[in-house]
Amino acid sequence: MATNGELSKTTYLLAVGTKKGLWLGTSADRANYTFTGPHFLMHEIPSVGIDTRNNHTRILVGVRSEHWGPTVAHSDDLGETWTEPENGAITFPPDTDAALERVWQIQPDTEDRAGVVWAGCEPISVWKSTDGGEHFELNRGLWDHPHRSEWGAGFGGAAAHTVLPSPADPNTIHIAMSTGGVYRSTDAGSSWEPRNKGISAGFMPDAEPEFGQCVHKVARDPNVPETLYAQNHHGVYRTDDNGDTWNSIAEGLPTDFGFTMLTHPRRSGTAWVVPIMADSERIPPGGQLAVHRTDDAGASWTRLADGLVEPEFNVVLRDAAAVDTEEPAGVYFGTRGGTVYASADEGNSFVPVLSQLPDVLCVRAAVVEL
Repeated sequence: MATNGELSKTTYLLAVGTKKGLWLGTSADRANYTFTGPHFLMHEIPSVGIDTRNNHTRILVGVRSEHWGPTVAHSDDLGETWTEPENGAITFPPDTDAALERVWQIQPDTEDRAGVVWAGCEPISVWKSTDGGEHFELNRGLWDHPHRSEWGAGFGGAAAHTVLPSPADPNTIHIAMSTGGVYRSTDAGSSWEPRNKGISAGFMPDAEPEFGQCVHKVARDPNVPETLYAQNHHGVYRTDDNGDTWNSIAEGLPTDFGFTMLTHPRRSGTAWVVPIMADSERIPPGGQLAVHRTDDAGASWTRLADGLVEPEFNVVLRDAAAVDTEEPAGVYFGTRGGTVYASADEGNSFVPVLSQLPDVLCVRAAVVEL
């Protein structure tokens, strides 16, 4: 917020986490950005959370150093200074005989749950903070789950990469992991049940197991909390009953494989994916990168590639894409080739705003008042 009697102005904040540092950009038009960075040079930044609750902007980053290990750092001044707890923000209790490998997800809770921030980590675990992300407590309900010994590692590691608290019910939380699938708690995290009915796992002996699916990303509808969308290792799905059953919405896409899933911040039925060829190729179809958007809950899809470089053989990873809350919504993503694109019109057209970075691992966007 502005001080000293000055009027505040709307600013678009873009955070880009890479294999070798963090870049922070600000813009007045979502096309021309001024970036600072790299922050945390030579550190992997697999996760970023931007918390704009209570008229205050806090940037939280999952930092992974090959020498010092992983932690969560935060800045309250747009990256001018950074703070991290002396003993680490996320530390496994001694009786778990485990050590933190990577922070895959940082998710501030809803506006009315001030101070609550969630983290999904490797090894597969979920953590909750009640002090704005400065200190986190291990969720024992998930850690002690009888299925844990059977959860595997995806290609990138054993990750709890999605944490979705329900805006309608503080007791309901969905998580997604690679590999393990989607799990839901209805008692504030005390217990968890797999919710994967209808999601195929063709790479397993049983194609539709209770759990074990390699889900890549899940996003929630902005108005109907019981509706969620999932991008899996082969499969794009929607549930309308809080995860009890899932139905395929992949028809109309060039491939059902990909890593990202985004939903609109206000409008039900609108979601974005970035299809990738699988399994041995792992490139955009035909070397032509494109975003696909549905405006009817997956009944049909529109290919969006205006402004994207062609050809493009680099993929977009699961958290290297984001939407903002402006009208119309902004859509952002970064590639493993180090190019970051921004759209101020919900994906109808894109402009490159940053290029020649290390592999982009995470992109987050927010509308802030400065």
